[in-house]
Amino acid sequence: MNTATLDKKYPPVRSNKKPKKTAGQIASYVVLVIWAFISLFPVYWMLTFSLKNNAEIFGENVIGLPKYWVWENYTRAMNTGNMPQYFLNSVIVAVSTILITLVASIMATYAMTRLDWKLSKTTHKFFMLGLTIPIHASIVPLYTTLARVHMLNSYWALIIPYSAFSLAMGILISVGFMGDIPYDLDEACFIDGCGVWGTFIRIIAPLMMPAVATVGIYTFLQCWNELMFANVFISKDSLKTLPVGVQALSGQYTTDWGPIGAALSIATIPTLLVYVFLSKQIQDSFIAGAVKG
Repeated sequence: MNTATLDKKYPPVRSNKKPKKTAGQIASYVVLVIWAFISLFPVYWMLTFSLKNNAEIFGENVIGLPKYWVWENYTRAMNTGNMPQYFLNSVIVAVSTILITLVASIMATYAMTRLDWKLSKTTHKFFMLGLTIPIHASIVPLYTTLARVHMLNSYWALIIPYSAFSLAMGILISVGFMGDIPYDLDEACFIDGCGVWGTFIRIIAPLMMPAVATVGIYTFLQCWNELMFANVFISKDSLKTLPVGVQALSGQYTTDWGPIGAALSIATIPTLLVYVFLSKQIQDSFIAGAVKG
């Protein structure tokens, strides 16, 4: 009697009992739940205190849900605090910085890793030196330079420094991804009559989408939440970004913290949306880098 006949005559018995979780798995779940609570609690606290008055925030009801939901805090933040203009300024600066960083980092990586020229490795090391320079250590020479070229109080006063300091990390990420693309694709394109630009635009750039998403999110987080440059290089109220605008809501003697919480909540929304819509691409990029070769 063969195996197939035995399987038909005596089918395997399926047990309805679920496998018991070991003590290690239970402990892991407990740790993950605690970690998730710790990570999400600041978001919960920010959203709740944005709907409270000062009495609840500082004494009566610090971490609980609001007793009286003060939705006027959001109205005051939008109108009195001029949040729409600050939000628009942050969007202009962030989008411009991301575009410049993406184009420059991908093109520089292609030139240093796929093209054969004498100083390619030296140039790559030069760019990597940018990772060792703290961004705020250069605030004095940057201010002096921007003042001499009359670029203070303009969007470029933020876009250029943000792009320059994001370029090193963008190249570092892009080099790892571009190294996984087979050189045979370049050779096949050249044989078919495609030049350097055609190979880059038609072959390399589409394959670099996971790296593009990673560099884009990194750059966005760097420039969206930056305060020091935005506070020093911009003094015009019409050009201030969200972090500076939120800071301006605090008074000299007394501060109504409800509208500040509302402004912080508004400023956090783009970051959450970016994570929600691009988290899958970021996870795919990590996987692509993990299965190298």
